[in-house]
Amino acid sequence: MSTSPDPPASPDGRSSGGESRVPDALRTAAAYAWRIIAVGVVVRVAFSVLGQFHRIAVAVFLGLVITAVFRPVAGLLARFMPRPLAVAAALIGGIVLVLGGLVLVGEIVADQRRGLEKEFVEGVDRTERQLEEAPFRLPPDAFDDLQSRVGRLLSSHRSTLISTALSGASRLVEVLTVLALALFWVFVTHSGDRQWQWLCDQLPVAARQRFTVGGTAAWRTFTGYTHGILLVAGLNAVLVGIALFVLGVPLAVPLALLEFVAAFIPLIGSPIALAVAAVVALASKGPLIALLVVALIVVIGQIEGHLLHPIVMSWAVRLHPVVVALAVVGGAVAAGVIGAVVAVPLVAVGWSVYQALRRPTAGPE
Repeated sequence: MSTSPDPPASPDGRSSGGESRVPDALRTAAAYAWRIIAVGVVVRVAFSVLGQFHRIAVAVFLGLVITAVFRPVAGLLARFMPRPLAVAAALIGGIVLVLGGLVLVGEIVADQRRGLEKEFVEGVDRTERQLEEAPFRLPPDAFDDLQSRVGRLLSSHRSTLISTALSGASRLVEVLTVLALALFWVFVTHSGDRQWQWLCDQLPVAARQRFTVGGTAAWRTFTGYTHGILLVAGLNAVLVGIALFVLGVPLAVPLALLEFVAAFIPLIGSPIALAVAAVVALASKGPLIALLVVALIVVIGQIEGHLLHPIVMSWAVRLHPVVVALAVVGGAVAAGVIGAVVAVPLVAVGWSVYQALRRPTAGPE
């Protein structure tokens, strides 16, 4: 008995007899797949466009940070003086504080320069002698050969180093331009409520409530993260400065300032800054002090990860540590150091807005 051929399939994956030739799970996966691809293309295009205006984006981010930091101070001063004067006093005070810290670091480095050169030379010689002894047994001419190679490398790439220095100077001009643009956000510190109300008034009436709910959640999360990371960075810098001072490591104050700046990159910033401190300790005080600084990396990491972040940041940023790690790595891959700094607050703000808009009260009236 001959068998009849299978009936032709319809465009939706079903045969003319009504039997499905494509499993439901595969059809569902395909539907999700092309939507995910479409979203990925849109995100890629958006990041490409933003990449062309990255300096403006950085200036906007810095302006938001400045506003989040100085707006409470300006509000406190506004109780005793007019609002414009309070904003100006808060901003000028912050600039003086930052410049004063940089001047202090410069004076410390200048005062300790001669002593540091002597300590570094003695420390390097001491480290060489220890590496030549048991158990390393390195040949005595190993470091001489290394120094000659470094000298040849520098001489052969002199033009590259000069061009790099010139590009660094141009980068400094770009940084100053971005900072000047960020300072224009002082107007948000002065009258941010009125500007936000004006922006909401330009939207359709049906969208104003959801926009207000999302914007309020975003600003609350961003300010909470900014205040929290400043507190965590300050505590880290104090702990590192005290530990380096007790261990007798030179440049304790500049290294503590480096720790403060590096703490703005969660998870990886502090270990990198303390690794620099370990190198300084190795060159000036020897392997034992350097090992103690390495142990300090572990201790500070445990304090930051299990005490400071859970207590200080949990009320502002409710993200799993794995999400934080992925955000930092993804931001660093996408935009380098700047991406690593802004990734966590952006993810936290996005998640906060998503949760706020999911609540029934966020719907239209």
